[in-house]
Amino acid sequence: MEALYATTTGLLAACGVYLTLRGRTFPVVVGLTLLSYAVNLFLFSMGGLAMHGNPAVVGAGSPAADPLPQALVLTAIVIGFAMTAFVVILAMRARGDLGSDHVNGNRLDDSKEKEDTK
Repeated sequence: MEALYATTTGLLAACGVYLTLRGRTFPVVVGLTLLSYAVNLFLFSMGGLAMHGNPAVVGAGSPAADPLPQALVLTAIVIGFAMTAFVVILAMRARGDLGSDHVNGNRLDDSKEKEDTK
């Protein structure tokens, strides 16, 4: 089970980094989302993968599951959703203002003028 978690986390992180380094805004947004999923899976796996049958609520003398990784993942999901919504709106605004969705910020008419002067 640990190998599956490690492989999945590594694959999500690798795909996220690859997409984040692309030249257009939509793959960058998807890459950041995949990176946040990789971090969430990593945080959740830090809580322990062994199934002990421990309850999430402390009862009469029984050991309880560690709630800290669950709380961290829940917080990271909310923050990741807010970050994704902000980046999507930012990309839409940049596309509207610049006329292009390239991450370098060049306007389409600027690049045509540079090509015409060559």
